[in-house]
Amino acid sequence: MNDINDETRDQLEQDIHEGEGAPEGDENAVVDALIAERDQWKDRALRAVAEAENVKRRAETQQNDARAYAIQRFAKDLLGVADTLERGLAAAPKDADGPAAAMVTGLELTQKSLLSAFEANGLTRVDPAPGDAFDPHLHQAMMEQPSDTVPGGAVIQTLQPGYALFGRTVRAAMVVVAAKGSGPAAGGAYADPSTTGGNFDAKA
Repeated sequence: MNDINDETRDQLEQDIHEGEGAPEGDENAVVDALIAERDQWKDRALRAVAEAENVKRRAETQQNDARAYAIQRFAKDLLGVADTLERGLAAAPKDADGPAAAMVTGLELTQKSLLSAFEANGLTRVDPAPGDAFDPHLHQAMMEQPSDTVPGGAVIQTLQPGYALFGRTVRAAMVVVAAKGSGPAAGGAYADPSTTGGNFDAKA
């Protein structure tokens, strides 16, 4: 108590004496007021923590958006390179030997390196397999065909892979979708799509 001056000490003693002599109802009112004030400050503290978390999340989102915007145009330009490599590999002879085989191997390594660079920078390939569910956010239906192996609404074939940057579609994958009523239960009810040319989806 040495650090408390005489005036402060007298005031504390007076408050104690007044508290001891106060009616019980007044004491309860004081306690209730203190509890209410404590709850109020606790609520303010929780709100402040929640707001700080919201600010942090917004800052992270804005940072990701800025990064994505900065490289999105460049990424789109590189997609043409990836497509050219893929077409080159598709046209390359499978049984090549000698210099031709070395060229094919070089193309494959170049494609692998390019895709690795894409993924390292948040650009991921969207290449749905047959039977995968059609996702309108990632896929673009170019054609609709009946199928006795793939259920209706699922992907039959990917015509061109798509790409997404940090979860946002840069280019949708172009796919062929199974018509309604398709699937193993359809059996041989449908004609072979290769002989009919398929049905174009007017909505695509």
